[in-house]
Amino acid sequence: MSSSDPSLGWDRVATRFASLRSDTGSDVVQHWAGQLPPGGSIVDIGCGTGWPIARILADAGLAVSGIDPSPTLLAAFRKTLPGAPAACEPVQTSSFFGRTFDGVVAIGLLFLLDDADQHSAIARIAGALRPGGRLLFSAPRRACHWHDTLTGRMSRSLGEGTYRALLAGHRLDIVGMPVDSGGNDYFDAVARRSDR
Repeated sequence: MSSSDPSLGWDRVATRFASLRSDTGSDVVQHWAGQLPPGGSIVDIGCGTGWPIARILADAGLAVSGIDPSPTLLAAFRKTLPGAPAACEPVQTSSFFGRTFDGVVAIGLLFLLDDADQHSAIARIAGALRPGGRLLFSAPRRACHWHDTLTGRMSRSLGEGTYRALLAGHRLDIVGMPVDSGGNDYFDAVARRSDR
């Protein structure tokens, strides 16, 4: 993580990102929201402007919080969900992980991190999920890397096998692998309730 820019270039392109953000993924998030307890607490990591993901979750009756390292995007999130708890922090150091949640959503985030930070983020997320809590994140199923079109930074998917093993090592079991209308892959995992 760059100490000079914790947003890893995203604040610089925030306005362009917001103008390009589509509702792709809304179908997956809407379905996922229905699997959570009514009024459940959710943190949207890399929440961006809050549209459409956090807005869908809030409209489903969930108590949504957001974290994003871009001040510009977080200001937009606060307009989308006035009064929702929010913090301008990167996932790697966010104080939100001192709390527990019924669900964590990380759409378009993990693959922006390097390998070590992805491992660390999954460990921190697992520690913040209540037993039976759910994690939904997006990443290609196959291991690959590419340059992000907005920031030019390297993105990387660790691949299904690595994610599956990493999640299992933190007591998270994959219960679904939906694909959205744009062909993007998601991992839906549940925190184990016991050591069974």
